[in-house]
Amino acid sequence: MSSPLSAAPRFRMSKPDWLASPKVLRTEVLAGLVVALALIPEAISFSIIAGVDPSVGLFASFTMAVVISVVGGRKAMISAATGAVALVIAPLNHQHGLGYLVAAVILAGVLQVILGALGVARLMRFVPRSVMVGFVNALAILIFIAQVPEMHDVPWAVYPLLAAGLALMVFFPKVTKVVPAPLVSIIVLTVITVAAGIAVPTVGDKGELPSSLPVPGLPDVPFTMDTLTTIAPYALAMALVGLMESLMTAKLVDDITDTRSNKTRESVGQGIANIVTGFFGGMGGCAMIGQTMINVKVSGARTRLSTFLAGSFLMVLCIVFGPVVSDIPMAALVAVMVMVSVGTFDWHSVRPRTLRRMPLGETVVMAITVVVVVATDNLAIGVVVGSVTAMTIFAKRVAHLANVSGVVDPDGKQVVYSVTGELFFASSNDLVHQFDYKDDPDDVVIDMSGTHIWDASSVAALDAIETKYAQRGKKVTFTGLNEPSADMRQRLAGQLTGGH
Repeated sequence: MSSPLSAAPRFRMSKPDWLASPKVLRTEVLAGLVVALALIPEAISFSIIAGVDPSVGLFASFTMAVVISVVGGRKAMISAATGAVALVIAPLNHQHGLGYLVAAVILAGVLQVILGALGVARLMRFVPRSVMVGFVNALAILIFIAQVPEMHDVPWAVYPLLAAGLALMVFFPKVTKVVPAPLVSIIVLTVITVAAGIAVPTVGDKGELPSSLPVPGLPDVPFTMDTLTTIAPYALAMALVGLMESLMTAKLVDDITDTRSNKTRESVGQGIANIVTGFFGGMGGCAMIGQTMINVKVSGARTRLSTFLAGSFLMVLCIVFGPVVSDIPMAALVAVMVMVSVGTFDWHSVRPRTLRRMPLGETVVMAITVVVVVATDNLAIGVVVGSVTAMTIFAKRVAHLANVSGVVDPDGKQVVYSVTGELFFASSNDLVHQFDYKDDPDDVVIDMSGTHIWDASSVAALDAIETKYAQRGKKVTFTGLNEPSADMRQRLAGQLTGGH
């Protein structure tokens, strides 16, 4: 006789995808190490932009990466302290101090959780492909521009080191792909500079690395309404910029890996990561596009382990191997980022053959997105401007697709008009002027079977047509309306002009 327990359902925990094979595990571990090395100078630089101690940016990168690896919706995406967030909150820190900055980070996280739960991620469907291409190309340009200061007014030895680093990353994968070429480049250049005693800028020149883990605590601010009104505008701006940059990056990784991600979970996860980061005294952040490209495109990572290890290795490198990491030449990291820039840019989009075949409007939207992003140094602003431009061009294009053709009966007693195309606020404005109100017979039939009514503006246009004919003693009959269009007209007809 079987035991009652034998009938109970058996639950099996699914095996983590990074344990699928030793090769996958090795790829994830090495990818995390490469990203951690690249994160250190970036986090320090963003700390300087925000006007805080380097440890604040490094702690933020650590907590953001570790937390988002668990709660995020996009595998292998790297979140850490970013320049976009640093630019938003820098004025708050300069005016009110670190305590207010940390409080704003926590509030921004709360807002991101709320926006994520409300479904803000669904707005990504309104970002056209041309904007996405412009976003990618602008990102590549910004990554390269960010490296220019590291190549200007530096010792001459930087240039051969930079060239050597690029050469290693181009040719080493032809020998083997077991170890990521960026990691090999960083190690080789560091050994050369230390062994030969070459004096070049190093990671240590960017700022002092932390020597201990961050400790959680509350922000040092008065918990009053005045504090809330002070930090709220900055928190809202940070929440929106962070979400937009993260969702765009997630969509980019989706395309690269040919997989789907949970954008709602990613939005909420970004908020949770910022809340945790704030309580640990970090400056907050969002998805890092450059480091994500290193992780996904250069190193081949595909799981959450690489993201988790990027944050973990970051702290280990700073606390345990701080002196060694400080000796890494900036030329090695600049070479990595230059290769990321070249690999990120969509070269196909700017080929003459592609430009000749692409509709002019699409090319204009892509170019505007690139120009705005590069001019403002803000990816979120560029995406918004590009999307609005694309929608404007689309609305203008379809505004003239509503056509009217009329046929008068042989006896001259009735005219039948056929309306085709989509009726919405842009196209319906022209519709009113396409009828011969003066010379048409008394019986007018308007066949709407070839169109669809999308908004109140279109209903108002039909009301105006009916009114114009009625003023001349003529009767209008609308036929062929599909069910949604008929329902909208029935609800709104005669209700949009106050009876006038």
